[in-house]
Amino acid sequence: MTNNMKNEELIRQHPDSLVKKIVKEVVGAKAVDIHFEDEDDEQWAVVKIHMYEEDKEMALRLLPENKWVLQLGYYDDEDEFIELLQPLTQAEIDLIPTGLQKVMLKVLVSEEGLRVPGSFLAK
Repeated sequence: MTNNMKNEELIRQHPDSLVKKIVKEVVGAKAVDIHFEDEDDEQWAVVKIHMYEEDKEMALRLLPENKWVLQLGYYDDEDEFIELLQPLTQAEIDLIPTGLQKVMLKVLVSEEGLRVPGSFLAK
């Protein structure tokens, strides 16, 4: 099984475990950056974690209308960055602490990023 297939299987079949991993790292961090990003006609707030040893990036995105998306990014064998996106179900969204949800909504609405203590997001 190629690395690409493993990553696709991971994000499609185990999004809940990836959400938990992101949340655990974010709320345990001393400071967390939540960014506002836009591309084409889409806008979102995003919080990212990096797994440098695996050369991967995982993120939670909040889009308008309370749409949440899990992002898994990695470099393929040709050193091209691949980004996989998986919409989250309500059960997976419920794994995200209310504090993190509120701050991400604030970033999305204000269109300005924030840096906050990780412990603030755990509430």
